[in-house]
Amino acid sequence: MLTLLSMFYYICLRRRSRSGTRGEALNSRRAVESGQRTALPVSPEVEQYAKEVLDFSSHYGSENSMSYTMWNLAGVPNVYPSSGDFTQTAVFRAYGTWWEQCASAPPRFRRTPRGFHSQDYIELAFEEPVYPMAVEVLETYYPGAIVQIQACNLNPFSQNTPADVRWEVLWSAEPTKVLTPQARQFSPAIRQISFPTNLLRLEINSSLQQYYTELDAVILRGLRERPILPLYKMPVIGVGDLSDSDEELADMAAAFRHGGDDEVDDGKPPNAGNGHFDRLPYELIQLILSHLTLRDLCRLAQSCKLLHQHCCDPLQYTQLSLQPYWARLSDASLGHLQSRCSLLQRLNLSWTGNRGALTPSGFTSFMKACGPSLVSLELSCCHFLTEACLEVISQTCPGLQELNLSSCDRLHPQAFTHISKLTRLRRLVLYRTKIEQTAILNILTFCTELRHLNLGSCVRIEDYDVVASMLSSRCYSLRSVDLWRCRNLTDRGLAELVSGCRMLEELDLGWCPTLQSSSGCFQHLARKLPRLRKLFLTANRTVCDADLEELAANCPSLQHLDILGTRMVSPQALKKLLQSCPKLLLLDVSFCSQLDNRIVQELSALFPKVAIKKSFTQ
Repeated sequence: MLTLLSMFYYICLRRRSRSGTRGEALNSRRAVESGQRTALPVSPEVEQYAKEVLDFSSHYGSENSMSYTMWNLAGVPNVYPSSGDFTQTAVFRAYGTWWEQCASAPPRFRRTPRGFHSQDYIELAFEEPVYPMAVEVLETYYPGAIVQIQACNLNPFSQNTPADVRWEVLWSAEPTKVLTPQARQFSPAIRQISFPTNLLRLEINSSLQQYYTELDAVILRGLRERPILPLYKMPVIGVGDLSDSDEELADMAAAFRHGGDDEVDDGKPPNAGNGHFDRLPYELIQLILSHLTLRDLCRLAQSCKLLHQHCCDPLQYTQLSLQPYWARLSDASLGHLQSRCSLLQRLNLSWTGNRGALTPSGFTSFMKACGPSLVSLELSCCHFLTEACLEVISQTCPGLQELNLSSCDRLHPQAFTHISKLTRLRRLVLYRTKIEQTAILNILTFCTELRHLNLGSCVRIEDYDVVASMLSSRCYSLRSVDLWRCRNLTDRGLAELVSGCRMLEELDLGWCPTLQSSSGCFQHLARKLPRLRKLFLTANRTVCDADLEELAANCPSLQHLDILGTRMVSPQALKKLLQSCPKLLLLDVSFCSQLDNRIVQELSALFPKVAIKKSFTQ
């Protein structure tokens, strides 16, 4: 029994040695076995706040201000320990599951690993690289959205780039729902890594949150010198520690390479000793394998010739989501997948390729080989993209129907002109890009089959009235338009849009300050759009009872309504709207001066199926 326990501890020590050299791990083992408790020298701990925000996927705020933007995470706290809705915090664009219920949401990709929960991210740089001992996140409103914390061996302030840019997971968990919206200091137990870091990445999943999560600051605590921890300070070792971790898995390129087109020789004659598995119908084996993740599929291809043939069948790769593997994906990875993707229809490369992991030449080579049958392409936050990449997409993907370039904010404005060649586009997401007016008008001229268009936070478009006019005259089948934070749409442009696009179901006019209810534009909107399911009039302080009465009379299918910040809506008009719109699921009345907490509680009791949101500050 003692021998078995010794072997168990030895195996665990081998697993733990990722954070130290082999000699350090064995020395720690000997120290425990001999009962030593000698204190090890420790360098002074360094505490530092984030110096700079390097990258992020989305934010609630504007590109031209600091309110509710990710840039608020740099520096010392502005709000903590106060709780509530404050403009000085960092807030992501969405929360809950309502955005997944909208018609504009794309279908989920198959083969997404169960452990991948991330929906948003932010990358933070700190002044000094340290071996991290603790990471503390100051959450000031609806905490609990963080699902992963990662560290990188690259120093963003140094000219010396490591040959192999590595990301290591410090902590991860499934999405959780915290019962209280109050502020907290979140400091999970992190694992030790073998390199100093001053680059952290927080990944977010807000699907269980009842309102927007707000973050105030991030603290990194660590040591300048690599810590050597005695084993008796380690966490209790369990059987779970014997399972393979992401660190011990070969990188994606190696997995694809070993499961690639090289012939598998198992040293046995065909059909020998496989339990007659080869007698199953080909289609049935394909169906069984379709439930595996991409990583498992590549591993299984190494087992025998029969499964190698099935695992490399292009029918297994009609959908391919590489977003969960963003940290390990490289040109080599795409190269080894290329021969399998001749029938590829849906491809998700969101978040991949940054800091040189993917090159424009590697991407374009893959697209030239695998793009002809592509109908959906997700490229959110892909900062490796260039004008040449978009040109290749326009040339090699003639049947493309969905294109997502969300937060590709480093693409040159001229690059977007190539999108106009994709005349079959039905869904186009340009959120937080540098597209200019000439390019978007050119796109709308030729892409007349558009169903869903997102121009949120596109600050370089000079005249949204002209864009709205073009939409009304060219895109009659439009179902959703996102004009979040467009600064110059007037009642004239809105009137043209709703008159020409009568099929609209979703319309986001949040933070559009030039729209005034006194012009009658919102009432005209309600009369013209009987199919309306989602309407965001966020921060428009002129929305009044007459607008809600028209919505109640003409939009019975309304499901999501945001009138945050209005000062002119009464409880009576709101109650009438709730009675007339039985499908309503979400109603945001935060900062509505005539609707206090008592009224909101009464309405919530009368209409329990409606999530009535009202934020607070404390």
